Amino acid sequence: MSLARPTRSISGPIILSSVAVALSVALLVGWILVIYRNQVLTRSWEGNAWLMIAGIISFVTIMTVLVLFSVFLAREIREVRRQTSFIDSVTHELRSPLASLRLCLETQAREGLQPAQRQRLREMMLDDIERLSAFVDDILESNRLAHGQDARPIEAFELEALVQRSVATVTKRHHIEQEPITVEVPQDMVLHTDPVALELVLRNLLDNAVKYSDPPRAVRLRATVDSRHTVSIEVEDDGVGIPKADLKRVFERFYRVDDEAVRTRRGTGLGLFVVASLVRGLGGRLRAHSPGPGKGTCMVVTLPSRVLHSRTARSPSTAEDAPT
Repeated sequence: MSLARPTRSISGPIILSSVAVALSVALLVGWILVIYRNQVLTRSWEGNAWLMIAGIISFVTIMTVLVLFSVFLAREIREVRRQTSFIDSVTHELRSPLASLRLCLETQAREGLQPAQRQRLREMMLDDIERLSAFVDDILESNRLAHGQDARPIEAFELEALVQRSVATVTKRHHIEQEPITVEVPQDMVLHTDPVALELVLRNLLDNAVKYSDPPRAVRLRATVDSRHTVSIEVEDDGVGIPKADLKRVFERFYRVDDEAVRTRRGTGLGLFVVASLVRGLGGRLRAHSPGPGKGTCMVVTLPSRVLHSRTARSPSTAEDAPT
């Protein structure tokens, strides 16, 4: 049993700063009223006007500094809290597969194992290595995106083939059949953008949809084109959902929803940050929709019309399928 780690509350610094600001305002107003009502104390009102102006400027400067300090302190405490949570998640994510790999290797060293048992151990080790590899890739990708290094090659490709590769990768990672994931993508939809980035986006969204859903899972991926040739890709699930207050914050680095249904699943708070950064790099927009906890989530990726290949944009079938 581990002891709970004490966390610093951000309410303390905010309250202290608010009290300081309120006292400064009260002192400023009181000082002005005393001088205004007792002008004889200043002997020459006009000659000391500069003193009042200088005092007002000084107090405004003090209040501005206090407010900025409060905001900065709250952000720093929140960032430290996120990084602490990230370190805990990293430790858990690394410890579990490493312990599994060690156990498999120790088991393989035993005599009398059947070929089927050795094959099963080999598959388990490959799964752990794949999991570690994906985890390291997410960390490296988030660090690269955080430093603005997002230059990638652009090429034309069929969206359906890219989606099917993403579905195959996610179903293999979670050891499930492809039936729970429904795909609705026009066969002739060709995009002209970065296929590696978009595949990473879809793979992360599908992985989250599967991970945060309980059996029997139902995940739906749809791609549509509107009358302005804007491409929309939706990944919808019937999983744990997201509270409305967290719909925008889930795209922040290291952020995870403070909910028991989320904490019981592995994660570091990097996946959606990487996805949002990649979508922005593609010139698109990522939005999250959820009716609330336990009611599922829908992630919507909107890409600009310039990513739609000209052959697809002129396709009659695409125009007919576009919503009005």
